[in-house]
Amino acid sequence: MTQKSSHSSPAAGGASPAAGGASPAVDQASPATSVAFVRTKFSESLPPPASEAGMLGWVRKNLFPNVTNTILTILGVSFIYLVVSKFIQFAIIDGVWSGSDRAACLGPDVGACWAYTRAYFSQFIYGRFPLDERWRVDLVFAMGLIGLIPMVIPSVPGKKWNAIFLLGIFPVATFFLLAGGYFGLSEVPTDKWGGLLVTLVVAITGITASLPLGILLALGRRSDLPIIKTLSVGFIEIWRGVPLITVLFMSSVMLPLFLPEGVTFDKLLRALIGVALFSSAYMAEVVRGGLAAIPRGQFEGAQALGLSYPKMMTFIVLPQALKHVIPGIVNTFIALFKDTTLVSIIGILDLLGMVQSSFSDSTWATPTTAGTGYLFTAMVYWIFCFSMSRYSAFIEELFNTGHKR
Repeated sequence: MTQKSSHSSPAAGGASPAAGGASPAVDQASPATSVAFVRTKFSESLPPPASEAGMLGWVRKNLFPNVTNTILTILGVSFIYLVVSKFIQFAIIDGVWSGSDRAACLGPDVGACWAYTRAYFSQFIYGRFPLDERWRVDLVFAMGLIGLIPMVIPSVPGKKWNAIFLLGIFPVATFFLLAGGYFGLSEVPTDKWGGLLVTLVVAITGITASLPLGILLALGRRSDLPIIKTLSVGFIEIWRGVPLITVLFMSSVMLPLFLPEGVTFDKLLRALIGVALFSSAYMAEVVRGGLAAIPRGQFEGAQALGLSYPKMMTFIVLPQALKHVIPGIVNTFIALFKDTTLVSIIGILDLLGMVQSSFSDSTWATPTTAGTGYLFTAMVYWIFCFSMSRYSAFIEELFNTGHKR
């Protein structure tokens, strides 16, 4: 025991380098025992936890971040499941896709009668347009697509000539092709028009006319001239104060009473004028909101450059104002497109009117015929409205020049 205690360790009070004791092993330290470390390159980044990245991370962050959102997510998913499952069951699984009459769509577990929509599809598109003249409608549709597709694609050049075609040549050609009576074409009265054709005619006419009229009314309402301002305000408030159905009844029933004897207008033309004037009043307020959002300095800067009022509005103010209110403009267009269904009340059979008139056909009288017809109509309107909504979002993003917050 005495011999072992004579070899004391540093911890026991023996000699150490700090105490002056010489130790060759410590004086000549090897690199293997050095505590110094210099990193010569960055270490690779570790991947995020599996619960915070990818689909699992998105679900956890957005759908199940806390107890309240978890409950709402479960309730929402349950509701969507119930609705979607019933829709798929009715429209697809139990749907009848072929048949020649109502017998194909009768039964305890029969869903949508798509055979009925196939039988009436041509009437839903053309209305009662003569069969041997429907090529004229097809030509109008083709011309519209040929002019519209390059117009809505920003990278396609020649927008000026494209606009001249859509706003000048196309409407005139459409009138001569559909109405007839010229160039050897047989005349087709407007009471023979119907279906999607009438829906598009009313919607496109209202959309095309409401935007320039709305801009003029918005500028008139902000005018410093009392007469112009009063007339603009009066027009906007009167047309916004009555429902569209009242406007249509007035144009169809009351307007002929105020015309001179022997003077009359086509019923569809009266409806087009009423829809255009009605929608222009709402468009004027949308544009006025965009004008109010433009800083005063833009007006003063344009005036300092010596620009006249028309040039100031055309090149400085209106481009900025219309860019700010793109969602509102498209929202008005979508509302107008859906409001075209009201023309069926005055005897103009648009898409919805043609669908409702087909319910009286005993050949396809089944418990699911009406539901199928309304479902078909809803799908058509949804396609058009959703397309306008997505395109407006694309244009809004395209014109966004650094104003995101």
